Amino acid sequence: VRNITDVDDKINARASAEGIPIRELTERTFQQYQADVTALGCLPPTVQPRATEHIAEMIEIIQKLIANGHAYAADGHVLFDVPSMQNYGQLSRRSLDEMVAGARVDVAPYKRGDMDFVLWKPSGEGTPGWDSPWGRGRPGWHIECSAMSWKHLGETFDIHGGGIDLIFPHHENEVAQNLCAFGHKVMANCWMHNGFLQVEGQKMSKSLGNFVTIHEFLETDKFGGRAWPGEVLRFAMLRTHYRQPIDWTHKGLDEAETTLERLYDRAQGHLDGPMDSSVLDALSDDLNTPLAMSRIFSLADPAVIAGSLGLLGFSLRHEQLKMPLPGIAVVNEDQIDRLIAARLDARKAKNWAESDHIRDELARMGIAIKDNKDGTTSWEVKR
Repeated sequence: VRNITDVDDKINARASAEGIPIRELTERTFQQYQADVTALGCLPPTVQPRATEHIAEMIEIIQKLIANGHAYAADGHVLFDVPSMQNYGQLSRRSLDEMVAGARVDVAPYKRGDMDFVLWKPSGEGTPGWDSPWGRGRPGWHIECSAMSWKHLGETFDIHGGGIDLIFPHHENEVAQNLCAFGHKVMANCWMHNGFLQVEGQKMSKSLGNFVTIHEFLETDKFGGRAWPGEVLRFAMLRTHYRQPIDWTHKGLDEAETTLERLYDRAQGHLDGPMDSSVLDALSDDLNTPLAMSRIFSLADPAVIAGSLGLLGFSLRHEQLKMPLPGIAVVNEDQIDRLIAARLDARKAKNWAESDHIRDELARMGIAIKDNKDGTTSWEVKR
């Protein structure tokens, strides 16, 4: 499940500033995100729920919280009563006293306590809103994620991911909502929080002027004076453990590209193969991708190298053909399949000259073909 936030005060403000409908802004952002993660080789999720499609579930959870004594309505708002939860702060390992002392927010007059957070808030004219038992309004940020995970994964589930900056307050509040609504002791069995992004040793931020998007890495020369292939960005990220900061540097991307090319070379054109068990063991240890990489570097069998790279999301059938490597033209798998189909047609018609011509054309593209006994033709990249 990869949830999509499509209702949020920041989204409303940006759509207003651009003078476009909110739906147009969220759909544009959604489509760009899909293109970016696809280019990085991320597998598509089973479902990508949108917050606006789960308002009924949000209202139901809020009603459960009120009934269980963990939320209250005030001035058109509904707020979570933080002191009502005995173990609030267990995820971020903070005490309530520490949180109150460190808070830097003005306390709204309708709040009972400083740390109480919004579950539902009223919507004025021109602001997205839905009918609810507390009047027309919209959800708070935290309740959106609780509702979507509940709908698609249940009251408890195995793994919850997100950035390290979301541990508090967002994930802490998700836990509070779920446990107090459903009465369980655990929301997610495992939390996986990724580290911050850095650029040349500095935190990536708009204020420092060093903010670079995945789209800009892929399609522009903003970073390092050139665009970067998606598999190079993926390789660069996997060299760092997900819990640690990832430092984007021009030198680091150059090294990642060179190293990946060498691994492709060592795979010697194998498109797949058996994976090495030591690579799987490394990934089973808190997704230790740097250790998995080091295990792949120590492998000697080209087929096992290819299979182990595949375990990390590098498909030589697709990636090798998109990445310009020495001595191999950048080709398209569909183009190869069409040529092979045309060659099979020529062979059926006993047009041997055309069959040989297509075989030679594939060879010039760096593709070796093999005619199998069952009448099919297989192919691989020549190294």
